[in-house]
Amino acid sequence: MRAIQVAEFGGPEVLSPVELPDPTPGPGQVVVAMAAADVIFLDTLLRAGWGQEFFPRTLPYVPGGGGAGEVLETGEGVDPAWIGRRVVARTGTGYAERVVASVEEITPVPDGLATETAAALIHDGVTALMMDRLGVPEKGEWVLVSAAAGGAGSLLVQLAVDAGARVVAAASSDAKLALARELGAEAVVDYSRPDWVERVREATGGGAALVYDGAGGPLGTAALGAVSDGGRFVTYGTAEGFAAPSPEEAARRGIRVFTPLLDGPPDQETARGLMELALEHAVEGRLRPSIGATYPLERAADAHRSLAARATVGKSLLLIGEESRM
Repeated sequence: MRAIQVAEFGGPEVLSPVELPDPTPGPGQVVVAMAAADVIFLDTLLRAGWGQEFFPRTLPYVPGGGGAGEVLETGEGVDPAWIGRRVVARTGTGYAERVVASVEEITPVPDGLATETAAALIHDGVTALMMDRLGVPEKGEWVLVSAAAGGAGSLLVQLAVDAGARVVAAASSDAKLALARELGAEAVVDYSRPDWVERVREATGGGAALVYDGAGGPLGTAALGAVSDGGRFVTYGTAEGFAAPSPEEAARRGIRVFTPLLDGPPDQETARGLMELALEHAVEGRLRPSIGATYPLERAADAHRSLAARATVGKSLLLIGEESRM
């Protein structure tokens, strides 16, 4: 089978197309023929060797965290009725024509939902719903979403709007800010400007009651200044490492800080429940992933370059199949 492999940590050029043996399912496992693989910013960091203490990777490895496709084979102890069903598979790999997943890692794709849409929710849908449960946006309050045109950020904009909150979106280009407005943001701020925090405070009349930091690093650290006293700060961004909001400032201003990624990924049961909910919301039209870039499998390096350059608007996917050879 065709796959992308990382033999050494480094830049996008280490993403090498290779031929690997077709996988076989073990007990309690299935083999999924991938139609679309999820690509997230975290993939680019792990490829470069970052985050081994949180997300360990052993070289060589096939990157990714899952995707959507059709079950081809089942292993011992797995109901063969799974064969032929469309599923999303949330696994520790993904950039390949076929992946092995435990039956606990797969979720059926509802009828009427496009496979690409399902793949776009594998991580960002779960992440957005996790952050939504931590932040709990309320009707009428201001909510800031940074990295608002990213995979998870664009979904958080929709969830906050759905809750009746007033959203101010922060992103780094006119195209990204335009997408945030289309999704329901009432105000937008370019966070590549040095005065962006002040602009958020002006737009919200003194700060947002809830801030979702999808940027991390220095931008995320600065975003604490956009929270109103007594507000909530939820940080999940990793673009330049984790945000490091001042505990002293947060305590002095009565701000509750949530750093869920420091606890590692959610357990399998939690992730599966959130995955099911994300797919339900998508069928209902409450979550609409904005798929801004798709690439054939062999161009995974281009997907990583675009993400690193902050050029991608919306979600990135690798499309896998005969058509991706073109």
